[in-house]
Amino acid sequence: MNKKKAQKSPGKTPLRTVLVMVAIAAVAGFGAVYLNSGGNSNVAPTPNAETGKSETPAKSGLAAYSKGAMATFVARAKPQDLPEFTFNRDDGSETSLAEWRGKVVLLNLWATWCGPCRKEMPDLDRLKAELGGDDFDLVALSIDRTGLDKPRKFLEEIGVKNLKLFNNSSGKLAASLKAFGMPTTLLLNRQGQEIGRLVGPAEWGSEEAVALVKAAIAEKG
Repeated sequence: MNKKKAQKSPGKTPLRTVLVMVAIAAVAGFGAVYLNSGGNSNVAPTPNAETGKSETPAKSGLAAYSKGAMATFVARAKPQDLPEFTFNRDDGSETSLAEWRGKVVLLNLWATWCGPCRKEMPDLDRLKAELGGDDFDLVALSIDRTGLDKPRKFLEEIGVKNLKLFNNSSGKLAASLKAFGMPTTLLLNRQGQEIGRLVGPAEWGSEEAVALVKAAIAEKG
């Protein structure tokens, strides 16, 4: 007795095949979302109309200066207000960042117990000597809780000539500025708002650092 072989309907796709196709589409979709929503480092490259080669979109604003010695500098999408705080000058008198309003400021948070701070301090000293003036200043602010004596000795040992001594001994400043590692350096606009920061030591005497600061000085607003 001859059995007829079952014939597959040409208009239907087996259920297993459909499920596999859906799974592949889902994975592909996830990858597309990651590439387009992950920030500058994960922006999907786009083909150049003339060369046909894929190119990653260029960074804009201060983010364009996050390269070389400044590769770890992170520019803010928009300026952010800082919490109000005070600190002491070398003579013990009190001041605040309001004194620097109208200047671009590089606010460097450091401590005497921080090895990397000692390493980068000479570069910071040179940067202030090169660019300090009516448009820019560098405020190296110690967060030592013991006061001014240890930071003063620290700067004397290093032999800085241009940086002034400032100290906040409250023990709360780093947390309020979300600076959870030393050193942390904040770049502030002329209104005293943070426009970027770099966590950890950096070569502040490099060409990239000078270019970054000059770009911040040149920005309007």
